[in-house]
Amino acid sequence: MAPITIRSVLISESVDPRCRAVLEENGIRVTERPNMKTEELMAEIQNYDGLVVRSATKVTADIINATDNLKIIGRAGTGVDNVDVDAATKKGVIVMNTPSGNTISAAELTCIMLMNLSRNVPQATMSMKQGNWDRKKFMGSELFGKVLGIVGLGRIGKEVASRMQSFGMKTIGYDPITPPEVSASWGVEQMSLEKLWPQCDYITVHTPLMPSTVGLLSDETFALCKRGVKVVNCARGGIIDEAALLRALESGQCGGAGLDVFVEEPPKDRSLVNHPNVISCPHLGASTKEAQARCGEDIALQIVDMVKGKNLIGAVSQTFLVFAPKTLPK
Repeated sequence: MAPITIRSVLISESVDPRCRAVLEENGIRVTERPNMKTEELMAEIQNYDGLVVRSATKVTADIINATDNLKIIGRAGTGVDNVDVDAATKKGVIVMNTPSGNTISAAELTCIMLMNLSRNVPQATMSMKQGNWDRKKFMGSELFGKVLGIVGLGRIGKEVASRMQSFGMKTIGYDPITPPEVSASWGVEQMSLEKLWPQCDYITVHTPLMPSTVGLLSDETFALCKRGVKVVNCARGGIIDEAALLRALESGQCGGAGLDVFVEEPPKDRSLVNHPNVISCPHLGASTKEAQARCGEDIALQIVDMVKGKNLIGAVSQTFLVFAPKTLPK
């Protein structure tokens, strides 16, 4: 591709210092202004060719259309659901993310959630801190021999599968893009969601957040699952219908949930957070020193490559993945 001139970049969130260092080493002026309100960002963005964000900044159509100078929006992390990709495409603005920067961190947190759900470690810890010694209350179950359903078999889903197989779990999954023979090579049998739901002892989701994945786990889905199924969401809030999850927890259809993400962050409705069978974190999937260093450096290097006319990595356009339950293969 032809080189694109990027003279200045605005970083609107806390990004690893390596990001700024790499950009400045390549002659790009960098300004860091975290925690700006929408109106402030709309005014400020007019002075820059590039914008680097993480997940907190909502890059709306209004922000994108507020300037004719913007050429690149870089998301230091996976997913771009906080960026209006349609508006950027219409405006000719390139949107890119760092698809592999936080893979290991997100996969590890997912595995931690699965283990904690099986052994009630957070609840037992809190009980101990309150001065109790209640062994019977926190009876757990082994992961060995259990069936783990992985919905979304990209980089993170693959890493989760390999780690949980070491615990002796049977891994099954669904993905509309990854060929079944590919996932089979790393120990995951693919099948339709209708076939997957009833087999799972545990379910973890690793899909993008898009119209077809909103509410992927719903009242209808939970009704198809084993009673007591445990679910984990370290991907994006909204993939699991929160109201349906609460109903399933209250009825016992769902035996526990590990949630790192919520529709509203932080959640004002604390019903799920406060439920005794829910363990939760404040969106920590990518919150490791290693992941932040990788994502910060990766997005900077990708911008530099674009300036130098090299092939784009992590460039995002409209995604055509179809997870819609009503159109699944039988």
